[in-house]
Amino acid sequence: MAEVSYKELSLNGLWKNNPAIVQLLGLCPLLAVTGSVVNALGLATATTLVLICTNTSVSLIRNIVSDAVRLPVFVMIIAAAVSCIELLMQAFAYELYQILGIFLPLITTNCIILGRADGFAARHSLGPSIYDGLIMGVGFGSVLLLLGALRELSGTGALFANMDLLFGPGAANWKVVLFANYQPFLLAILPPGAFIFTGLIIAVKNLIDARIKKRQDARKDRPVKGAKRVRVTGTIS
Repeated sequence: MAEVSYKELSLNGLWKNNPAIVQLLGLCPLLAVTGSVVNALGLATATTLVLICTNTSVSLIRNIVSDAVRLPVFVMIIAAAVSCIELLMQAFAYELYQILGIFLPLITTNCIILGRADGFAARHSLGPSIYDGLIMGVGFGSVLLLLGALRELSGTGALFANMDLLFGPGAANWKVVLFANYQPFLLAILPPGAFIFTGLIIAVKNLIDARIKKRQDARKDRPVKGAKRVRVTGTIS
């Protein structure tokens, strides 16, 4: 088996193969619960923890489970991890748990989780599998947070409202009002706003990728400085 490059895993999870804006996986929770930063952060944390737990478990049993029952076993592992995260959230962030609602148990059916379990963790050792789960969760979560921040800022003119739902009463005053007397922009908070901002994020990424590729192509076509050897064939009279 080829050696795993942690640098390549990082680039794939955060940029090149980001599960949210490249693979376009997990769009249902991505579009539904990113009306604010706290909602996005709650779902991002839960998804990342499930990814890490699932990849760890699958990597440990990859040489034990037969191909005939591989996928059902993986689904059971994912469901168990999601149930544990739900119980923890009920215990320590119950109001946020209620806000996220059905989208927490729906992590079980998130294609990102099963895809990384079957596509990576089932074929690699423990260390790379844990890191892959972490970096894919961070990549997905970063898009969630960016989308939540854009929608909350556009919709309310403020950021980090209701952070006490996740961090306790001490975070009640974390709200930052960037625009005083801001007229709420309801479209940004509603589902159509999620589609619009997600499309803009994907467009910006594609634009950056195109410029990077253009620069790389320009470097390849640039002539090499210095003397060049010329091969001459034939008879010189």
